[in-house]
Amino acid sequence: MSELSSQYWKELAGTQDELKQKIKQDPWRLNFHLMPEAGWLNDPNGLVQFNGTYHVYHQYVPDNPNGGLVHWGHKTSKDLVHFEDQAIFLSPDQPYDKDGVYSGSAFVKDNAIHFFYTGNVKQPGEHDYTFSGREQNTVHVVSKDGYTIDYREVCIPHEAYPEGFTDHIRDPKVFEKNGQYFMVLGSRSLDHHGKILLYVSDDLYNWEYKGIFLEGDREMGYMYECPDFFETPDEDVMLFSPQGLKATKYEFENVHNAGYYLGETDWENNRFVPHTPFKELDRGFDFYAPQTFEDESGRRLLIGWMGIGDTMPEYSNPTPARGWQHALTLPRELSIENGQLMQRPLKEYQKIRKNEVQSIMGADSTLEFNQTDTFELLVEIKELEGPLNMYLKEDTTLSYENNVFSFNHGVSGYGRSTRSIQLEELKTIHLFVDTSSIEIFINDGEYVMTSRVYPKKLRDTVLIKGKADLLATKWELSK
Repeated sequence: MSELSSQYWKELAGTQDELKQKIKQDPWRLNFHLMPEAGWLNDPNGLVQFNGTYHVYHQYVPDNPNGGLVHWGHKTSKDLVHFEDQAIFLSPDQPYDKDGVYSGSAFVKDNAIHFFYTGNVKQPGEHDYTFSGREQNTVHVVSKDGYTIDYREVCIPHEAYPEGFTDHIRDPKVFEKNGQYFMVLGSRSLDHHGKILLYVSDDLYNWEYKGIFLEGDREMGYMYECPDFFETPDEDVMLFSPQGLKATKYEFENVHNAGYYLGETDWENNRFVPHTPFKELDRGFDFYAPQTFEDESGRRLLIGWMGIGDTMPEYSNPTPARGWQHALTLPRELSIENGQLMQRPLKEYQKIRKNEVQSIMGADSTLEFNQTDTFELLVEIKELEGPLNMYLKEDTTLSYENNVFSFNHGVSGYGRSTRSIQLEELKTIHLFVDTSSIEIFINDGEYVMTSRVYPKKLRDTVLIKGKADLLATKWELSK
């Protein structure tokens, strides 16, 4: 029986129309990023390419830009550049998910998409909803087309989870190996350690708990969200979003983080064994809950939420007053090279380039480009003899000095100040600048920095200054 009444949907439709009219002319609406038509967006969910169509589902609160009752929004594309909004795919309309259709993933088998998500339930009464009062059920959905639901049932009820954990067990990701299906789930133990649980199935419908796939010590955080596992010929990769990491001088500076281990899996004991330290996926201000998938051409692609929870009062977004909040990052192609997970922008985005301008800068010189709301800029550095500085947007600067690359905002950052990375060498800076976001790919994807930014007035030019021999190429980008 549906938990959402017809009155809810009637009121939602009216609210949506009002919000869409309110935000239609907002100059901070992004031109080439995915964002909500109205209301709130967060984690990407169920990323999949099915019969040639890319499906991007996401956490979605259509009627409130500050969050609330979460649905799964849905967008589709043939090329990962041009997207079309679809009807809401999943809503919290069942007893096992009445307080939110939380994050999950997609898995294609036998010409159908199998979705797995967390159904959130909050019991009435005096509860803290961490140690008591919350149910988080793992729900299985089958769709033959990605638009309609053919089957939907709980496959792991909350009461079947292992002992020793809080009520926070969520975000299923499913993969196949040697004819069996595996599921990883993020969790928080009773003694405040993040752990990733492993389940196995022969048919995708019945699941058996196999133990702890990965666990961290106290320094590695108290909760692991959004686990994501995949294999490559060189290394196994374990991505997740830990909460509670301690910041260092240049790392883990955000309130919550997202990153990865490279390693190998001991399948006899069902344990992932890291070979590398935990590395952040993005060193900017706004990146969390990434999810990967393999498309039909065999590429491993990643999309993240261009936002983070719990950032106030350090920094915030001004857009809720305009009826919407948050966006997704550009899709990134992943590869393992020299023991490093590389992230690169998709070549598909080259099709929206226009008005190319190219300039060479000699030592002790400057370059200026006409600034537009949206652009792509590639800086290829041949030789650098001193500090390098770049000025863009309203009051945003990029600087490199003494092997430290820094990303700085002024008042347009709405509290976002500085994030920095230590580099052995700076070879390339590749910028994707939208109306209210910046994504920076450094050294051909060795590092990435993502941020929202809200300029009220742009500088006239993008300015590059320094003692450098470099080639800079700028393109405007179409909507």
